[in-house]
Amino acid sequence: MIEWVWPYVLLLAPLPALLRWLWRPLANRQAALTVPDVSSFRLQPESALTGRTRRLHWRPALLWLAWLALLTAAARPQWTGEPVTLPTTGRDLMLAVDISGSMGTEDMQLADQLVDRLTVVKQVVADFVAARQGDRVGLILFGTNAYLQAPLTFDLASVERLLNEAPVGIAGGKTAIGDAIGLAVKRLRAHPDGDRVLILLTDGANNVGEVAPTKAAELAAAEAIRIYTIGVGAEQMRMPGIFGALGSRLINPSAELDENTLTRIADATGGRYFRARNTAKLL
Repeated sequence: MIEWVWPYVLLLAPLPALLRWLWRPLANRQAALTVPDVSSFRLQPESALTGRTRRLHWRPALLWLAWLALLTAAARPQWTGEPVTLPTTGRDLMLAVDISGSMGTEDMQLADQLVDRLTVVKQVVADFVAARQGDRVGLILFGTNAYLQAPLTFDLASVERLLNEAPVGIAGGKTAIGDAIGLAVKRLRAHPDGDRVLILLTDGANNVGEVAPTKAAELAAAEAIRIYTIGVGAEQMRMPGIFGALGSRLINPSAELDENTLTRIADATGGRYFRARNTAKLL
């Protein structure tokens, strides 16, 4: 069946005729602004109609058709079929993804190429979300601040798209893990029925924010929300020296990762902590 998004737009159909009717008296008083009378388009014998006259004869009808077509498009007709019932699992999953500046560190491999951490997270999370048919999934992005990017929804494609569009550092350069957990608890609390899970991916330590991560974990535990934490980042990375490979040295790019706190968060809520040192560990 056909449904209209904005059906009231069709009420504007008689607007041109109304404007013409209102304009005619004013035109009669101003000789310099005359409007041809409808009688100028009256039917004439076929022999009296020149090519130009025939075109003028059809012009009002064409203008009306164009106006009606414009209104029809503006009203947005949509063909809807039978409603489809989506399978549901009763599980609500909130993803909290760190997009702070350090997520731009290029220490991960993807398709045999060196890429930054956020690129790998986006790829892995996209595959994870696509497999969550029947689950409601939401998305929180955090750096210095935590933002709800997508509320819990069955529209998994939108969640994936919103994550893919997020650049490194858009939420600030620091890491507010506690605030991200607190925001997730607030959103999941509104859905008390079913299994509620928070998956938090980060490469650092909490160094900003109003809520301590452990305190936020206690709030989550009180609401029966399980938190799975994932620490992202390689353990070794070769830094070139002044002369390129000569004088290069190995460093730990994940030195700031607070695995102890991430483990405590997971344990306090009945979840688990995972260490993703490479792309394979994230899969």
